Amino acid sequence: MYYQNPWMRAQPEWRAFSRNGQNTLELTGEGSVTAAPDMSIVTLGVNSENMNLTIAQQENNEKMTKVIQSLISLGISKENIKTADYRIEMVYDYENGKQTLRGYRVVHLLQVLNDEINQTGFIVDTAVKNGANTVTNIEFKVKNPQNYYSQALALALNDAQFKAAELTKEMGVTLNKVPFSIQELGQTSPIIPLQTAMFAKSEAATPIQPGKLKISASIQAKFSYF
Repeated sequence: MYYQNPWMRAQPEWRAFSRNGQNTLELTGEGSVTAAPDMSIVTLGVNSENMNLTIAQQENNEKMTKVIQSLISLGISKENIKTADYRIEMVYDYENGKQTLRGYRVVHLLQVLNDEINQTGFIVDTAVKNGANTVTNIEFKVKNPQNYYSQALALALNDAQFKAAELTKEMGVTLNKVPFSIQELGQTSPIIPLQTAMFAKSEAATPIQPGKLKISASIQAKFSYF
């Protein structure tokens, strides 16, 4: 479920100094946990072009209405479907250095929040079958990221304590294992392909591979020794 950065992977950054007559050791600790995502956010929509702007808008509205209705029929609530982008662009052709207006492009993108992650591919397919012709992004998340970050933070502290113990052992001094200062340096949660699974239940469905999330934490800890 989780792992801690091993000591021998890289030498720690540290420095020793005196603080109010107290010998102090300052270094960083890192920890990471992995989690299977339990929700997805799909950004998809309709891209329409026509020489007549009004017709382009009407076509886009009709297709988007059908897409939205198809998503609602899957059990996705209206609150989980929102407009992510709506824009109108002028489209030009370029020939022999001359710019000619070809027409207008209407783009309407939806952001679909889905808490049934095994249905992600089916959502994409359903939207496409009902008029969507643009899928710009599929993002996977966990509903309660703070729980995993807390685990990563605890591992970061363990990592710092382990490094401090190893360093003071080499120095031939005694460590106070409880740090007198801890500062969070940051957290990250990129998607990494540790494990993948195809969520399409039918051969025709789009195979979606969410991988796993890696949630990391870093701290700067200060220890005293004597």
